[in-house]
Amino acid sequence: MMKSLRFLTMAIMALTLIFTSCGTQKKAVKENVVESTDTLGQHDFLRLVHSTMNNNKMMFVTSKVKFTVEVGPQRLRLTGNLQMKRDDVIRLQLMAFGFVEAGRMEFTKDYVLIMDRINKQYLKVPYQYVDFLRNSGINFYTLQALFWNELYIPGKDNVNEKSLDNFTTELGGDEAVIYLERNRVNYSWLANEKTGRIKMANIMYRDSYGDNTQLNWNYEEYSPLNGKLFPSEMIATLTTPKKEVKMEMKLSYLRNEAEWDPRTTVPEKYREVEVDAILERIMAL
Repeated sequence: MMKSLRFLTMAIMALTLIFTSCGTQKKAVKENVVESTDTLGQHDFLRLVHSTMNNNKMMFVTSKVKFTVEVGPQRLRLTGNLQMKRDDVIRLQLMAFGFVEAGRMEFTKDYVLIMDRINKQYLKVPYQYVDFLRNSGINFYTLQALFWNELYIPGKDNVNEKSLDNFTTELGGDEAVIYLERNRVNYSWLANEKTGRIKMANIMYRDSYGDNTQLNWNYEEYSPLNGKLFPSEMIATLTTPKKEVKMEMKLSYLRNEAEWDPRTTVPEKYREVEVDAILERIMAL
């Protein structure tokens, strides 16, 4: 029991670092496919990606989740739930022994909430209080775009057709690379040239000492949800100069459930902790 609780605590901290440093049926879903991309220019291709993104939008997405977390030699597996309301909240619940909530991560437009129910402690801060999120321009809309398989522009709440001029692309072959640069941060995406579907997203931040911290988000599989394809298997890898944390998420029982409270109330007996204290514990794993 104590070993299991220790592993759950480690998993909660590892997932915190990834997000604050950032049984499905197989049915055929028709995608928009461009027969030939030989004549597609950069803007035409970006419009295809944008169209694919818009076709994927839904107000609610909920699912069961199987997590695999790797921190150095440690490999942890646990289950949980994902609840998302577009433009409002992303919530991940981590379950102990399959039925007891051990931790919760909630991302709204205004704050990040991390709850460790095992140790009865929590962290609730605005995005600018977390160094990696602030430095790399990650906010709620960035995380939403990562979960929803979309392009994003740091500091913006959406990507419209006019804002596609901010991106550059490299075409040629089955896959295209999309780039965006802001200050010390490079953003890039890998997308299928025929469907416009994003296969990978990357955020790389270079600090003043030349050290790189990057978040890589791979989309391994898609599953049908209301006649559309939604990412159902994702691998997020955070690499810092001192540590690499890898998380795999497999979604199942995808639904559009809307009957749930989008805000969490922290129990009065929980102790608030500082960002630095949590990150120090994570880096010591």
